[in-house]
Amino acid sequence: MRPHAVVFDLWQTLAKWPDEDARELRRRWSEGLGVPVERFEELWSDPDFYRLRESVPIREVLAHVQSTLGGDGNVEEVLRWRLDLTRRSLVPVAGAVDALTELRESGVRVGLISNCTEEVALVWDATPLAPLIDVAVFSATAGAVKPEARIYELACEALGVDARDCLFVGDGANDELAGAARAGLTPVLIHPPGEDPVWDGLASWDGLRITSIPQVLDLLG
Repeated sequence: MRPHAVVFDLWQTLAKWPDEDARELRRRWSEGLGVPVERFEELWSDPDFYRLRESVPIREVLAHVQSTLGGDGNVEEVLRWRLDLTRRSLVPVAGAVDALTELRESGVRVGLISNCTEEVALVWDATPLAPLIDVAVFSATAGAVKPEARIYELACEALGVDARDCLFVGDGANDELAGAARAGLTPVLIHPPGEDPVWDGLASWDGLRITSIPQVLDLLG
């Protein structure tokens, strides 16, 4: 049956997150706090802190980092750094603009679910992706993260579609594909052509698979 909606992951799916630039920003921040960057990275990658930073307002995240690590860095300056980095990074991958436009013109609703800190939501409306997406659900403003069922439910409810009539396209981070399947959506793995999926457990993926955003159009039936 033809899907009524397609919901996309954001980072490494519709846009590429600049890992090196983000690490450099954390290094600058750790220097401002006067703490070793290794200690900062340990906190940033801690699973409990990950859940926190992806599901609360960004100023709470920044304040938590400073209270945990010590120091008196300028929270507003760090926020400006992160907003600037995020704004510059929200650039559609090759083929995404035309594919998303064609989806919507064909009557298919287009959604987005992203695990992200709040600055993505703060700059979203000024990005080239925003006009192409009918419904965007960000973990930091939704208070739920992938692979929790609630974040998929929020997207389907806002799109006005049943989960069974919806594809979910992502690179597989955060167990998002299995989470989508548990929530009733049909998961689609995306990864670069000629490369294996980067996340554990996906090498033997036997579900739907694409290597570029335009290939989503081939799944409409």
